[in-house]
Amino acid sequence: MIAPPEEVVRRAALTLLREERLDTTVLAAELGISRVTLFRRVGNRDAILGEALWWLAERTLHQAAENHDVRSRADGDPDRLRSLVVIEDFRAVLGTAPALRRFIDDEPATALRILTDPRGRVQPRMVEAYTALFERDVEARGLTSEVPLPLLSYAVVRLGESFLYSDVMVSREPDLGAAATVCDALVTGVLGLRAA
Repeated sequence: MIAPPEEVVRRAALTLLREERLDTTVLAAELGISRVTLFRRVGNRDAILGEALWWLAERTLHQAAENHDVRSRADGDPDRLRSLVVIEDFRAVLGTAPALRRFIDDEPATALRILTDPRGRVQPRMVEAYTALFERDVEARGLTSEVPLPLLSYAVVRLGESFLYSDVMVSREPDLGAAATVCDALVTGVLGLRAA
């Protein structure tokens, strides 16, 4: 049986979680297929890495949202937008994820290309996911955005990337607290709320 694309992506993601370099020859052998078949099913190494990184990011973002919802039922801050808490928690997990850090340290140019390419497999999906978070808050609170929500989401994703990957981009230590402050100010301003 030939491994479906979902299995290829899952295996690639697990390789990254083990903090190992993704070798497409090894991955193909583990799946019992040729590299040509692997590339046909999912794409080249960058495409596979992009799919694997999104697979991990999507689950992490979903977990951040679930964690927020559980906490908010107990003792949440009703004044702060759910989207901002979820995004901050998501960014905090990324900032301390050993597998992501290892990938960035070992292959900085590849990592930045895959993670931040607006035509790639990760960033456009992040923008869509953030848009869904903002849409939920806008609807729940009856807010009006001064700009289209996908544009706001793009700005927040790019700001987050700037802070999260600043050590590679501009040789500055990542400052996730500053990222939260700047993103909160941007979002609450655009949505007509005061920053918490």
